[in-house]
Amino acid sequence: MSKFKDKIIQIVKLIPLGYVVSYGQVALMAGVPRAARQVGWVLHDYSDKYNLPWWRVINSAGRISTNCLDHTAIMQKEMLESENIKVNNNLTLDIEKYRFRPSNQTLSVLELDPEYIFLINQKYL
Repeated sequence: MSKFKDKIIQIVKLIPLGYVVSYGQVALMAGVPRAARQVGWVLHDYSDKYNLPWWRVINSAGRISTNCLDHTAIMQKEMLESENIKVNNNLTLDIEKYRFRPSNQTLSVLELDPEYIFLINQKYL
């Protein structure tokens, strides 16, 4: 498996119960800020194999956007709601209210350049 895929798996496993992140946030935390779409593909391909909480990753507008037949939008909504995340009938939620904002200590585990840690803090804190 590629270093990028390994990093995505590591990051998604860090998302605590009751929190969400965007695909772009995961990509930035992986050190590849423009790879949001690839994050989606990694989740699609590896969520079941690595028991990843894929449902905690949504789009940056705060909308459930999966169109996968194995992991449906309704399934994602129900899983988020089971973690006490309020999801509207139109599959949107307040991403800022539920956004996972990792500490610098958590980010240091990802072995990111200080530049990326600064960008993540600036964008999401």
